[in-house]
Amino acid sequence: MSAVGCDEFGRELLEQTQEWGLPTDLICELSDKQTGRANVTLQDGVPTFEVVADVAWDYISLPAAWPADCQPVDAIVFGSLAERSSHNRKSLQELFAALPAALKVFDANLRPPFDDLAVIWSLAKVADVLKLNDEEVAVLLGREVALADIETCARELQKETGCERICVTAGGAGGGLLLHDAWYWVDAVPVQVRDTVGAGDSFLATLLQGLLLVPGQPDATLKRAAALASFVAGSEGATPKHEPDSFA
Repeated sequence: MSAVGCDEFGRELLEQTQEWGLPTDLICELSDKQTGRANVTLQDGVPTFEVVADVAWDYISLPAAWPADCQPVDAIVFGSLAERSSHNRKSLQELFAALPAALKVFDANLRPPFDDLAVIWSLAKVADVLKLNDEEVAVLLGREVALADIETCARELQKETGCERICVTAGGAGGGLLLHDAWYWVDAVPVQVRDTVGAGDSFLATLLQGLLLVPGQPDATLKRAAALASFVAGSEGATPKHEPDSFA
């Protein structure tokens, strides 16, 4: 679910989405707004983002009727960047009301200046799954976070938010999952980093797949997530091609 402008980038995004075999029914097309973009600068493989504001995806609206293949909805994944606009925050609440059985998955993406901590905390407190990286944990808790402190910080976030599933990734070190008070950890797969854009998203996608389809296998799910994230970080671009079962 998103929105694009009636421009070249918008057409390209719709075509790419269709090529991936994904439906575009829930992508609004707005004539008065440009398609959103993020200008990314890489320094030693680490990205810095300039996320352009007041673009089409700041104005996502719910459909008048849901497409048949959207029912039932297993999960709603939402990020903090899309909630920078009051329009989208209202749409998100309407989405929760319309699909009350869906798992609410919050991916915190703290990209200044769109990192209002009051908004971030409010979103985290309604989430069923919370995903963030160690740098974002440090911002939320207001202190430095060492690798040895990640589990403690995840438990503190659990106490503050009431969320029972908290995932914290730590770049080249690995990632952890606090699942119903049990802590699981996986070391990262070593890789020559080329471009980390998309690595966190691929980790979350694999984690969510595991939580939904094989909820009793958190260790195996984390292992698959780390393997795919490593592959993405070692590839050019956020969506490198791979076989669906390459990381099973």
